[in-house]
Amino acid sequence: MPEAARAALPALFISDLHLNEDEPANVSAFLSFLQGPAREAASLFILGDLFEYWAGDDDLETPFNARIAAAVRALVDRGTAVFFMTGNRDLLAGPRFAAAIGATLLTDPAPVRFGTGAQAPTLLLAHGDALCTDDLAYQAFRKQVRDPGWQAGFLAQPLAARKTFIAGLRQKSEAAKADKSLEIMDVNADAVAALLRQHGFPVLVHGHTHRPDTHRFTLDGHPCERRVLPDWRGEACWLRYDGSSFTAASTTAG
Repeated sequence: MPEAARAALPALFISDLHLNEDEPANVSAFLSFLQGPAREAASLFILGDLFEYWAGDDDLETPFNARIAAAVRALVDRGTAVFFMTGNRDLLAGPRFAAAIGATLLTDPAPVRFGTGAQAPTLLLAHGDALCTDDLAYQAFRKQVRDPGWQAGFLAQPLAARKTFIAGLRQKSEAAKADKSLEIMDVNADAVAALLRQHGFPVLVHGHTHRPDTHRFTLDGHPCERRVLPDWRGEACWLRYDGSSFTAASTTAG
């Protein structure tokens, strides 16, 4: 198991913003969030799909991407630590992007300890798509695009070609989802159980499914908890953690 990252409290968690120029309400909500609630946090965790797509770190110069990156960097410069985990839409965001926004890049999944004492709480963070194991077609695709060799070949292509390819994938993805049940696209209980056993039964926080909820259950005699983050639909939505309890919050943009 990877060593737990360290972070300070209070911490905020967000995911699945799917930022793009065609949805200005989400962009406005995010910028307002960075200038408001996020400034009051010691740590901000972005758990994947910040962008609708990310064609590679050489796309940082695009005005829209540069604007978002600068806004996150401004938050970091004011004192909030930012941690970033890639999702399925922005899986190609890498070290250059993380450096531009001043963030610590997390692996998926990532244990994070809040504090230094023996009793310091540890959460397990994930994007969530790796847990959707009933969707066999998606898992095969996920394995392909996360292969370092595939990524190296893809990133070697011109940026314009990559964007054209991604646009085609997005259309196919939407069409495929229309034919899939919600259950297939949700997490698999056995996959969740295996992950929690592997990491010692911590509270799990993830996004991806767009089905926000709190799931409490017993596993191997251990009380377990799984927190699912919401996607953004013109409104900022986040989960706050103070070391002992969680609070879900939201606010409309502007």
